[in-house]
Parts: sequence; structure tokens; C-alpha cells
Amino acid sequence: MTDKEVILTPSGLKKLEEELEYLKTVKRREVAERIKIAIGYGDISENSEYEDAKNEQAFIEGRIITLEKMLRNARIINEDDVNTDVVSIGSTVKLRDIEFDEIVEYTIVGSAESDPTQNMISNESPVGKALLGKQIGAIVDINVPAGVIQYEILDIKK
Repeated sequence: MTDKEVILTPSGLKKLEEELEYLKTVKRREVAERIKIAIGYGDISENSEYEDAKNEQAFIEGRIITLEKMLRNARIINEDDVNTDVVSIGSTVKLRDIEFDEIVEYTIVGSAESDPTQNMISNESPVGKALLGKQIGAIVDINVPAGVIQYEILDIKK
């Protein structure tokens, strides 16, 4: 079974690389120090500080493995790869919600760097999937858990 390709923008790549570096250089040392201190308290069989530190260590090591795998399988979408004729990964899309006549803007990114609070939505999300390949002026019906949303694509930018 092959590893899943991870689609990233250059800023998404940088963010993951920085997180990996932080975990390897800072967090590993902090947790190792916590474990060392907890061992100093004596019997580790009933030592909650030791148990917490070991759990955090396991989480950090798991995250490091995940990040390394993601970076190994990364495909970087550069601004030059983004077409403004149709919605693609890396596009920033200006939409009008037809029902509420509200304007929203989303950037379509890979699932690894999606952040709905920053209007960065995954190409695998219902909205992202429905928008991919569409052109300015298109009316797009998107099935979401709350029902159907209808958007008109007003603009596509890099």
C-alpha cells in the first residue's frame, strides 16, 4: 500500500517543517527533563508525573513520525501551478452565498493544512470538492450536513 500524497502550499510546507523542528529540538528535551525529574521522585509505578510525561513523549514521537511521513509524501503547489481560469488547489475563491446574499472567500488547500477558522478549506471537504474545476460565474450546489448551499463563483485568484 502506498502512502497518500500530501498536497501543500509553500507556506503549509514551512509550517509543518517548523513544527517538526520544534518537536525534535525543544519538546523532546522538555519531556526528557520531565521524565528525569519524575524518576527522581522514586517509585515510578504510582508516579502520575512520570506517567504523564511518558504519555506526552509517546504523543510527540507519534506526531514526529506523522510529520516526517507527510513531508516525505508532500507535493508542493506553487503559485505558478495555480490556474485562475478554474478553481484548483491553491486558488482563493470569492463566492456569493445565493440564499443569504453574503460574500465569502476560501482558499483551497490540501487536507494537511486546512484551517476553516482562517478560511482555508480542504480540497477533500464538501465545499472544496464541489468548487474544484469550476469557473467564474458558475453556480455550485454543495451538499453539506445542514442541507444544500448554493454559491456563485465571483472570482478566482492565486
